[in-house]
Amino acid sequence: MSRSARRILAVAGFAALALTAPALPAVAAPSTTHPTARVCAQDARPGMVTCFAERQTDTMRAQLAPDALPSGFGPTDLRSAYNLTASGSASATVAIVDSNDDPNAESDLAAYRSAYGLPACTTANGCFKKVNENGQTSPLPTADSGWAGEISLDVDMVSAICPNCHILLVEANQPSMADLGTAVNTAVSLGAKFVSNSYGGGEDGSENSYDTSYFHHPGVAITASTGDNGYGISYPASSQYVTAVGGTSLSRNSSTRGWGETAWSGAGSGCSGSVAKPSFQNVTTGCAKRAVADVSAVADPQTGVAVYQTYGGSGWAVYGGTSASAPIIASVYALAGTPAASDTPGAYPYSHTGNLYDVTSGSNGSCSTAVQCKAGAGWDGPTGLGTPNGTAAFTGGGSGPGPVTANNPGSQSGVVGTAASLQLSASGGSGGYTWTASGLPAGLSISSGGLISGTPTTAGTYSVTATAKDSSGATGSTTFTWTITSSGGGGCTGQKLGNPGFESGTSPWTASSGVISTSSSGEAPHGGTYLAYLDGYGSTHTDTVSQPVTIPAGCHATLTYYLHIDTAETTTTTAYDKLTVKAGSTTLASYSNLNQAAGYQLRTVDVSAFAGQTVTLTFTGTEDSSLQTSFCVDDTALTLS
Repeated sequence: MSRSARRILAVAGFAALALTAPALPAVAAPSTTHPTARVCAQDARPGMVTCFAERQTDTMRAQLAPDALPSGFGPTDLRSAYNLTASGSASATVAIVDSNDDPNAESDLAAYRSAYGLPACTTANGCFKKVNENGQTSPLPTADSGWAGEISLDVDMVSAICPNCHILLVEANQPSMADLGTAVNTAVSLGAKFVSNSYGGGEDGSENSYDTSYFHHPGVAITASTGDNGYGISYPASSQYVTAVGGTSLSRNSSTRGWGETAWSGAGSGCSGSVAKPSFQNVTTGCAKRAVADVSAVADPQTGVAVYQTYGGSGWAVYGGTSASAPIIASVYALAGTPAASDTPGAYPYSHTGNLYDVTSGSNGSCSTAVQCKAGAGWDGPTGLGTPNGTAAFTGGGSGPGPVTANNPGSQSGVVGTAASLQLSASGGSGGYTWTASGLPAGLSISSGGLISGTPTTAGTYSVTATAKDSSGATGSTTFTWTITSSGGGGCTGQKLGNPGFESGTSPWTASSGVISTSSSGEAPHGGTYLAYLDGYGSTHTDTVSQPVTIPAGCHATLTYYLHIDTAETTTTTAYDKLTVKAGSTTLASYSNLNQAAGYQLRTVDVSAFAGQTVTLTFTGTEDSSLQTSFCVDDTALTLS
């Protein structure tokens, strides 16, 4: 099996462009980083917002040779990535709410749709309509080239995901929350059941008032971008009545899905300071109030989408930002069907988490509560619950939030006299979890919020059972082992490696980017959720994972680990791709593509020769220039006797 979520899209060539019928942009991801720029001016005054569209500045039509076009994902690519079909009710209207006027909106939309063979969507055939914030076709607001780029991005993404949907463009007089909120109300009054908002600003305490005035529309799916500034909250994404849409980096790979995603570094996330946590947000977020995001889609301008835009642009360009992901998700809602009249559609994905692609790697910055800025299994701030896998997660009629699941943290280890800390997490149920635990090592205790902390006092191996109870009284439990070794690391008993099953983040391991990962990366762990996944690229590459360990003098020590080798190499004689296991500079074991086997194999090495020393254990995987080999390591242990 080739490594999932790690392929870089090959750059394709481009056809010539005719202005009346622009040629299709080739699908590619850049081999180098492209310079980008935000298209909208920012206004720091209270109540003002900015759009979240970003554009590659070196792939604009004017920057290229006359016969060249930029890369960028098109309709077929996006529907493939998210397991969508082009079908959808012709009666569904997706409203785009933006500021200022794009005088070329309809003609640019026509060029985009013609290039991709999509049905015409014009004022004449009733598919496209442009109005001001009060619902009138005239007068329209002042034109603005930055917001025009945002508008082109938005209407092109609706076209890509739901080609049969009608498009209602509502243009606010200025980028203020009051004008844009009025435009949202107008969109709903004109019959739109799906409303996309690709803008936002910092919270200022007015959010609950704005919610009541502009965004409380039962039976209407309203989406809002979480922002492009990385970790940090933005409104209206923090509204309790919208679906907050984060962002990912999207690329093709050789997995069954054919695509992989990681959290985009620019995607906004965080905790609201004023909006109460919605009842539907029944996951551990680390926030006392509303947390964002709920779901996500492609937003990284480095893996961006093709857009055709001429007012302030020169035709084809590659765009990104969470301005792209918000209209994508609004259009997925449209494909899924009209929400029930009294529903808050933002709740739907929380009842259908199994119908989303979970994004488990990448981050958008640093924060005190890792789940708010670092992607992982289940909900996380930058990507929410994940990205669309069809439309099922965006429909009503779910069976409720499901049972409470206490997530297993994997085997733990510690040392007598050394402080320990472990934050537990849960999902499902009705949220508001209260935690208890039995079997904890002496000296440790658990808080009601699921934080196990303290200083262990007695060596031994403990079986810990932790239980989460939700606000309805439903419970879920998980059991794991916690091994405590003697004070100072002395004594010839116990297990010496920290985080031996890779379940508690990376520390104290040092690893290449993406090595410590989950089963969603394309290979299953031996136990728990995480493993060390080295190589699997099918190109020249080296991965390492290492940890220093002290082996007390006079002790017998045994290193064990489970190893699974999967390869696409067909030779039975030549070792092209290799894994070495070292203690310091001493090689303990070597493997290659010739050692491939179905499933994990337990490997055992006597390391007693290193007693009385501190050595670094290192797993190093190397691949040659072609055909992948994956070296999967899990459930390590260095046991004294």
